[in-house]
Amino acid sequence: MREILEFFVTCPKGVEGLLRDEVLALGADAAKETVAGVSVQGDIELGYRLCLWSRLGNRVLLVLKRFLAGTAEDLYAGVQLIDWRDHLAVDGTLAIDFTGTLAGVDNTHFGALKVKDAIVDQLRRPDGTRPGVDKVRPDLRINVHCHRGEVQLALDLSGASLHQRGYRLQQGAAPLKENLAAAILIRAGWPALAEAGGALTDPMCGSGTFLVEAALMAADVAPNLQREHWGFSRWQQHVPVLWQKVLADARERAERGLARPPLWIRGYEADPRLLQPVRNNIQRAGVGEWVKVFQGELATFAPNPDRGQKGLVVCNPPYGERLGTTASLVYLYQKLGEVLRQQCQGWQAAIFTGNADLGKRMGIRSHKQYNLFNGALPCKLLLMDLQSERFVTKAADTPAGAAAPVEAARLSESAQMFANRLKKNLKNLGKWARQQGIECYRVYDADIPEFAVAVDLYGDRVHVQEYAPPQSIDEDKAQARLQDVMAALPQVLGVPPEHIALKQRQRQSGKQQYQRMAQQGEFFEVREGQVRLLVNLTDYLDTGLFLDHRPIRLRIAAEAKGKRFLNLFCYTATATVHAAAAGARSTTSVDLSNTYLDWARRNLSLNGLSDLHKLVRSDVMAWLEQAGDQQFDLIFIDPPTFSNSKKLEGVFDVQRDHARLLELAMKRLAPGGVLYFSNNFRRFRMDPAVEARYLVTDISAETLDRDFQRNSRIHRTWKFTHRP
Repeated sequence: MREILEFFVTCPKGVEGLLRDEVLALGADAAKETVAGVSVQGDIELGYRLCLWSRLGNRVLLVLKRFLAGTAEDLYAGVQLIDWRDHLAVDGTLAIDFTGTLAGVDNTHFGALKVKDAIVDQLRRPDGTRPGVDKVRPDLRINVHCHRGEVQLALDLSGASLHQRGYRLQQGAAPLKENLAAAILIRAGWPALAEAGGALTDPMCGSGTFLVEAALMAADVAPNLQREHWGFSRWQQHVPVLWQKVLADARERAERGLARPPLWIRGYEADPRLLQPVRNNIQRAGVGEWVKVFQGELATFAPNPDRGQKGLVVCNPPYGERLGTTASLVYLYQKLGEVLRQQCQGWQAAIFTGNADLGKRMGIRSHKQYNLFNGALPCKLLLMDLQSERFVTKAADTPAGAAAPVEAARLSESAQMFANRLKKNLKNLGKWARQQGIECYRVYDADIPEFAVAVDLYGDRVHVQEYAPPQSIDEDKAQARLQDVMAALPQVLGVPPEHIALKQRQRQSGKQQYQRMAQQGEFFEVREGQVRLLVNLTDYLDTGLFLDHRPIRLRIAAEAKGKRFLNLFCYTATATVHAAAAGARSTTSVDLSNTYLDWARRNLSLNGLSDLHKLVRSDVMAWLEQAGDQQFDLIFIDPPTFSNSKKLEGVFDVQRDHARLLELAMKRLAPGGVLYFSNNFRRFRMDPAVEARYLVTDISAETLDRDFQRNSRIHRTWKFTHRP
């Protein structure tokens, strides 16, 4: 009579129901779902089949004993109730995986140590021979799980996790685990489609996991047939004859399956560097006759099966969590939807994503959605029938033989509201900008409160700044509105999504003002008046060019000829470049940031200006106090509202310190000279003593162009001269 054993098969969260069906099909007498696993009953032959054939499991655990334990001593005693001579040779090796919590066990390392001691103490011979520890490939891997005072003690028959099939030695970024890919294929109905001779394709195949798992299923190949080492290989109760029987049956089935005419399984990958690695993976899996991979962009994807058969399009498009990728991702999902609607009618689609809102951008209604986890990240599997009645945006009728038109995905009602305002602004401001020869300007600034962003054009590039939403606004709603913005921008502005950069505005302090936000290094040239300037939309909080100061920079250019120009808190020295290009006799620019001074140096060089134009790294207040008798005819000061950089000798606060700053600067202003002072602190109040001492004129209205007149408080500017 066969011995009925208890196994616990672990799996990714969300896969438990599929795993239960799988283990029952493999011969289990009974199976019960739990969180991230299934409890199974059967004989040892079932255990072997589960290890070899489970496409969904992580580990197959043979439960040896359950017992109650209230302390570490109880744990030790319970482990010793098992006769370990039945499982492990005295000179063998072991490893302990300990999870859960137990009173008196402060951490998992201590728990594992207590279990190891109980086993070793029982098996130790008088001559000192005892089992050793091998964490990489032990003879016996023991799994201990403690929950609410109950201890489950089990042998791990798998060895390495079952998802490690052995074929994927080379992979792209963020690949899916093999058993999760298999679960997605099963949920999508691939086994039935394969049985009917259907096709399968992945337009963004990466390391080819979907393709290989689909071929293994279709050819009836056990997923772990090529594995050489198992957790039961040196187990004392291992039955090699029975294992060889299970293994021989699997090999025979694989031989028959692979001898059948292969199904049409194709993958496409845009990055040519990934093609050879994925082809190597396919060959190692033994399905080289079944799976083919080609280089191809999503934009040109069009499956063309050899017999016109339909099937499954399966895809795991990126769903990055960084906001800076939102523009490209919105476009990507829209494009994926367009391609599926135009090129894959009659197929099924399975889209696995960690961002369900992006999935909605595809313009196709899913008929089923499943919650799954990619590691700890909650994800959605969207299943779609690619029929015209399921399309939110229907493809236009195309004459036979004609190429399908590339359509723009229909915007949501919310996105369309934003798009309409943006179009209106663009019509009015675009005409003005063209007349003035301006290529960098603000086209939208939170005109509609629900869409709290600023949109700036830099030639054929777009810079989007999201204002942090109020606490009262739901985070998911704010994210959805932001995605509406990013969906509308390419359509309204006519720019490719990769030319759109997104940043979330937050107050920066200290060295954060100078830290990079990214490492793309994407500098490009823009023109303003008679000068060229370098802009970077991605790497820093600001772009290198404050658009609202355009009028004051052009004013400085008009007044600078023959003058000695001083630029304090110079940032990237754009005002200096204007002054120097306009014929300033000399320029001196002072800032504390090496990053910005290096940027300033490149701006000067870009315009053919020599190193006679001084760039000084210093705290502005300290430099002014030590400037001796230097005099300047034209001075520009645009200080930060607040700075506590570690490089400063103290903390700078524009409201508190502006009187002292202006006093020091006016000492450097030559008779008849002009000083322009500006800042963007909305509650700023000029010190009356300053206005009494110098001739001070508020010229803020004169320094706001049309693109910033909707936000008249973006900065204030004053003109200073000495009193006669």
